[in-house]
Amino acid sequence: MTTTARRSPTGAGLMDRRRLLQAGAGLGALTLTGGLAGRALAQTPTLDMWWWGEQELPGLQAYLDKAIAAFTEAQVKPMLQDTAVVISQFQTAAAAGDPPDLQYLWNGIYHMESVWLGYLAHLDGLMDADLLAASNHGPLSRFDGHVWRMGWYPLPMPWYYNKDLFDKAGLNADAPPATWEELLAACEALKTAGVEPFGGGVQDGYWAEWYITHGLSQNLDSVGDAVNLFIGDLDFREPRYHQHWVKLQELRDAGFLNKDMASLGLYPGIDLCVNGQLGICSSIGTRLPADAKATNGRIGCMALPVFGQGALAGRPVVDMQGMGIAAGSEQKEAAARFMEFLNAPEQLASFWDATGWIPAASGFDDSVISDPSVKDLWTRWGKGNNITNITNLMPGQFYEQAAIPTGQNIITAGMSGEEAGELAARVAQEWRDFNPDLVEKYQKWASDLSAG
Repeated sequence: MTTTARRSPTGAGLMDRRRLLQAGAGLGALTLTGGLAGRALAQTPTLDMWWWGEQELPGLQAYLDKAIAAFTEAQVKPMLQDTAVVISQFQTAAAAGDPPDLQYLWNGIYHMESVWLGYLAHLDGLMDADLLAASNHGPLSRFDGHVWRMGWYPLPMPWYYNKDLFDKAGLNADAPPATWEELLAACEALKTAGVEPFGGGVQDGYWAEWYITHGLSQNLDSVGDAVNLFIGDLDFREPRYHQHWVKLQELRDAGFLNKDMASLGLYPGIDLCVNGQLGICSSIGTRLPADAKATNGRIGCMALPVFGQGALAGRPVVDMQGMGIAAGSEQKEAAARFMEFLNAPEQLASFWDATGWIPAASGFDDSVISDPSVKDLWTRWGKGNNITNITNLMPGQFYEQAAIPTGQNIITAGMSGEEAGELAARVAQEWRDFNPDLVEKYQKWASDLSAG
């Protein structure tokens, strides 16, 4: 789950009026054709679908309404959920034995907890194996040898840089910094040119989360290593596992962070870069079509420059939103047919037409992408040797008491990178002490992730 998924959506899912008229016309025909057709209609499955995403991806509701109207094997009844209850509403309904058939699922622990509670059905044997694999569900959808959700749409997580500001500083806007030494040199050049070099907005804490997924991963050899830090097999006090915070301290001490970083939220911080007031910032791919248009293509994308020694260093980060089937659904087969339907080539094209964004499935014909900035992002992030967003593995206690405060306190309160490592280790230990049952689940998950 990225922080775009923490913003409240607006409105609720609505049935297409044309479908209602078509249904009325169909009922009129039944009075003429008799009971056989009536029995066939009565046997058409009804699928309850709880979903989210319109706020982070405008047009998703229009796409979904059109897809539902075109699906003939079941009647799908969508309900758009509020961000605050996407997880809790589903888990409450599942515990009561009355879940929706289809459920929108954020990545990692945000759906894995429901797997461990027995609320989700694995998709092996339900969905066509080739279509499930082609949905690019990602490694965090696997547990105990099974896949528990389908990929729906990706969220590349690039670092933006403003090409006009790079030009102003005498930097090559077509060759952004790739190493930490190159980043420091670029920041010095930007600062000398009167440009605030690096940062964003950390007031709401989300920038600190994103920085971890880009920074910590540089010293990991597998995604499973991130879990090993939480369960105690690895230690945040070891220098390589808090080096990313040391590097953030280095940027602070050099005066390279924007001065209003503490008073801005994540998205206003990104706006600084787009508006030509900040050289480099962390962003999300779904913003790029609009941001590239607003700047006439003068927003570039790069990975966080490399300082780490791990196997994951330098690889672009891509998060993934998805969908699954409730274990308590009585219509699992029909639900699986609907998810397969969403992966049909014409549906993938319809997704693009409605949202202007890229569906997850590899069956999508990406030749329709005309914006060179978006095409470049998709080529290097979506189709490149990417890694998942490792912050989706964090226990909630660690997220709230370590992930967010470390970044904020380094930037605003003078915390050192080493002190951040001490805090992270202490919070991880406290979580283990109070959650031995979850530690066992995480240990199994780490094994699966490291093997994959």
